[in-house]
Parts: sequence; structure tokens; C-alpha cells
Amino acid sequence: MKRNTMLTMVFTLVGFMVSYIPSVSAETCPVKGGTLVWGHSETTQNLYIHQTGTISTLRILQNIHDGLVTADKDLNIIPELAESYEVSSDGLTYTFNLREGVKFHDGSDLTSADVKYSFETLMDPDTGAVNKPVFNSVGSIDTPDDYTVIIKMDQINMPFLGRLAGLGAGAIIPEGSASIQGETPIGAGPLKFVRREMGNEVELERFNDYWDGPACIDRLIAKEVTEPTVRLTGLRTGEMDLINDIPADRIEEIKNDKNLKVLSWSHGVFDFVNLNYKHEPFQDERVRLAIDYMIDKEMLLQGALWGQGKIAASPGFVSSASYNKNLNQRPQDIAKAKALLAEAGYGPGDLKVVFKATTNYPYHVEAAQILVEWFRQAGVELTIEQLTWADWLSQVWVDKDFQMSMMNFNSIWEEDFLYYSLYNSTGGFNYRGINDTVIDELTEKARVTVDDGARADIYREVQQRVFDKVHDIVVWHRNSSFGTQKNIGGLDTLVNGDGATYHFHRVWIEK
Repeated sequence: MKRNTMLTMVFTLVGFMVSYIPSVSAETCPVKGGTLVWGHSETTQNLYIHQTGTISTLRILQNIHDGLVTADKDLNIIPELAESYEVSSDGLTYTFNLREGVKFHDGSDLTSADVKYSFETLMDPDTGAVNKPVFNSVGSIDTPDDYTVIIKMDQINMPFLGRLAGLGAGAIIPEGSASIQGETPIGAGPLKFVRREMGNEVELERFNDYWDGPACIDRLIAKEVTEPTVRLTGLRTGEMDLINDIPADRIEEIKNDKNLKVLSWSHGVFDFVNLNYKHEPFQDERVRLAIDYMIDKEMLLQGALWGQGKIAASPGFVSSASYNKNLNQRPQDIAKAKALLAEAGYGPGDLKVVFKATTNYPYHVEAAQILVEWFRQAGVELTIEQLTWADWLSQVWVDKDFQMSMMNFNSIWEEDFLYYSLYNSTGGFNYRGINDTVIDELTEKARVTVDDGARADIYREVQQRVFDKVHDIVVWHRNSSFGTQKNIGGLDTLVNGDGATYHFHRVWIEK
């Protein structure tokens, strides 16, 4: 049953109970043991799952934590730490029945008190949780016994279950542990935290008491190697068992290496050019539109990404029913760009822009370098400032100290998470300072719209609005990849349904 169909049934039946029988616990590991060394393309930040906003950190944390619910490979919402859940016919009460016997990594038992603590801490403004807006409609959280959690809403919030299932919002931590989660995360997932050398590596080990059966490997070491060629060399020499994000120009080379194998997928990873609304010229829609007309998206895809993707005008998850298929990229038109700039009061040489690109994504640096010539043709001086990933996060993401940048977002399949977080004026990922009352109204309206078709229409309207107002310039949906040694198995279980996060529970090493 598809996710949207399931949620529609919630409101057409007197009540809807979902029961879940674990499928993976019955599986056996072909081989047990060993240390898996992963060449991780990014560095981890704050390890408190409710505060972190980077996919690089979540890729680690989603092996440490489980949530009440999760999404399967087809993005159907299924119970996880909850054994079952029930949604009232009016959509205002969610009852979660917890699994008994679930252990946290510190040896304590999971109870309803931990759930209440996790969510109420997340809802506290002082926590600074990225996913706080998920709980904006929550009125109360009750725990009538150790294994029952009742969440009552002040108003219908249709994305609630989907948001709990996506990227850590529903993760449960032990009661009282928030203050230590940032450095020593404790969860109830298949791997437990051992240590981190900041900027170097993170070590996790198998949690033998995991409710869904122990992991196949003894240990996971995630080496944080942001330089692609170094990562690739580590794979070739055998220092690393697998790496993510093979350099786009080297994928065919790895495919042809008899000692290695490649796992590739295309699942909604999108890259977009960001214009900071704090920078006065970009407050003018004509300037933003002019920037869009300067860019040949297909040429940019070929030149910076070696064709490893497909141009796209919307950030939406392509397989989603709400994806706006009617949007098409604007063609490059330098003359029109110059005319729009002149209309906005910027003659040749008047507009000077600094593009902050992170070296963590070499194709962003290469894209910026390609843009320089097109901008010059339009009379705009573009200079590039190359930043490490940590500096980019600090300056662009946190301090919002930038004029122009580029970022990729990894497969945000849940529409509320995508459009509300990125484009609502209060959204946790709205680092560009977008303040569009129309989008604010639409994203709020979507939350209380029960009918699937009507809600999909709203999100298509949001995509149209983002495109029309040039709030961002989406350039492509990018392919993703893993390169691995021949002896690594279970790769079909590695990439989660969102296409963005990885689960090492059933990955194994052939000795």
C-alpha cells in the first residue's frame, strides 16, 4: 500500500491500525564479523540528531538511532520502535504501541517516558531542533502506561507521520540524555557509538541487543575524506572497503576494474544555485531572473557533472505524485539577462557577485568556474571563494554570510519537509532568507488538507511559485554512487528508500 493511499484511509475508516512484523530480523548474515571501512565524502557536525541539519551527519546517526516509524524501500510508512500505531478517524489523535524489550545502547529499556522526553525536548525552542516545525500542531503527549504513547493534535497535520519517518524527526533518545547527545550519541539502533576524531573518523560497533537482530559486521569506521581523489585512491589500494560519491569522471573507470564494483542510483538528489535575499540586488526579482537566463543548464550538467544526472526545474522527488512535470528550464538567453539587469538599474560592470563554493563538492567549484564566463558576457563580475565543507556550513548555512552559492539536497521525499523547510519563511532550511507570503500560506494549507489529490495540487503550486519568482535556480537531479570492494555484500540493503541515507545493519564482508 502506498503512503498517500494509506493516509487517505486513515480518515475514511472509523480508525486505522497498522501492525508490523519485522522482515529483516528473519534474515541471516551470510558472513558475520569484520571491520568495514567506509570512505565518507563529508565531515560530521553536531551528533545530536534533533539539532543536526546535515545529511553527512545523519548518515552516521541513522545507524545509531531508530524512530517510532520509518519508511521502507518504497517509501511506505511502517512502524519501527512502535509495534503498531492507530490514527483516530478525525486525524487528531495518534496512538503508538511500543515494542517491549527494546534496549538503548546504555542498557536501559525503551519506555513511553523516553518518547515523551524525546519529543518534548525537541519541541522546546531552546533545543534549536531542525525538526521542531514537525510538532507545531501537537497539543499534548500522554503516556498512560510504559508502552503506550498518545499524541493529541490541536489541528490536523497530514504530513505528521511522514515527517516522523524522515531524516531523524522521530528518533527516540533515552530520558535525560539530551545534554550528551552532541558528543556521545545514545540510541536504540543497530550500531552504537564508540568514538569520533573530529574531522577524521567516526567509529561505531555492533549493538548485540538490537531489537531487530545484531548487525552482520563487528565494526564500522567512517573515515571522513572530503577529497575525491584521495577517497578513490583509498578504495583502489584496499585501505577502504567502500566509498560514496565516486568522482563523476571516474565512474566508468571503476566499473571496468575487475577488483571493484559500483552501486549507482538516481533518486531525487537535486543541486541548486542559491541567491541570498540579504544581498540587496537579489531582492529584485528581475535580477534573480537575469541570473537564471545566464545559465545553460545542460551544458553545466555536462561540463561540471560529466552528464551524471538530468536537468530539472523543480526540487521535488521525481516519483512523487506531487511532482510538477510541467516545469521546464529557462533556456540560456544572455541578451534577455542583460535587458533585465538594465531594467533593474545595473549596467555592464555594475553588479559584482561573490560565489561561495565548497571544495567538498568539486562539481560545484567547476560549475562556478563555468558560470564566470557566462556572467561576464552578461556584464556581471563573478568571483569564486572556495571553502572547506566546515567553513561553508559555518558561513553559508549557519551565519548566512554569502551572496551566491550552490548546494545539493539529498532526496527529501516527504513534501512538507522539502517545501516547508526550504521555502516557508520559518523553515529550518531557509538559509536564503526567502519570505514569500504566498508560499507560507500554501505550505500551511497543505498541512491541513486531507485529500491526497488536493494536497498534491498545492505542492505543485508551490513548485510553480518557486520557479516563477526564481527563489532558487534548480539545475539538475544528480546520480549517486558507491564504489566497493568485490567482497562487500548486502549492498541491496545499504541505501534507504530516500536515496540519501545509508543503513549498514545487513551489510557484510566476505572473508
